[in-house]
Amino acid sequence: MKTVLLTGFEPFGGEQINPSWEVVKQFHQRRLGDATVIACQLPCVYGRSVHMLNDLIDRHRPALILAVGQAGGRARLSVERVAINIDDARIADNLGQKPIDEPIINGGPAAYFATVPIKAMVQAMRDAGVPAEVSQSAGTYVCNHVMYGLLHRLAQLDYGARGGFIHTPYLPQQAAALADAPSMAADIITMGLDIAIRTALQTEQDAKISSGALS
Repeated sequence: MKTVLLTGFEPFGGEQINPSWEVVKQFHQRRLGDATVIACQLPCVYGRSVHMLNDLIDRHRPALILAVGQAGGRARLSVERVAINIDDARIADNLGQKPIDEPIINGGPAAYFATVPIKAMVQAMRDAGVPAEVSQSAGTYVCNHVMYGLLHRLAQLDYGARGGFIHTPYLPQQAAALADAPSMAADIITMGLDIAIRTALQTEQDAKISSGALS
């Protein structure tokens, strides 16, 4: 039986919750088709998050790894296309680290592309009524750090695992404390992730549809 590794983050930036973990933890030990999901929480900490993720990959040898994080201000589930080899923190992580213009992997490639079928995943979510988009930037905070570390690790392995990253909007209870911040209900995020995982497991060749951006 296949294993899917699904990760979310602990709260950061003064928040009491993180929608990525609030949703991801519901998937632990869930069967999706011929796969079983292992859900784990990562620290919102440079370095430590990737070390923990690498240990999980080595332990479980999952066929699919999807990391999930919060992107406050976004209104849709964002399936990330690319991770870049740079840490450039606007705020400190949960250990007070605030790297500026530092490579994630010294001598590593400038960027890695997600190896999951990002456009097919987005289209499947949209077809089910879940607001979703392809995102061209995972930022330069711990989310991008984890996505780059994930794809770097998979590039070193030879058993065909695929990986990617999905950003979620705020939950409504978070947005209620902020002016004009978009949000998405937890059950909609859950439905979207379920669809995204199933699509990634079932789709070998990505959809050839336009998902580009003008800026």
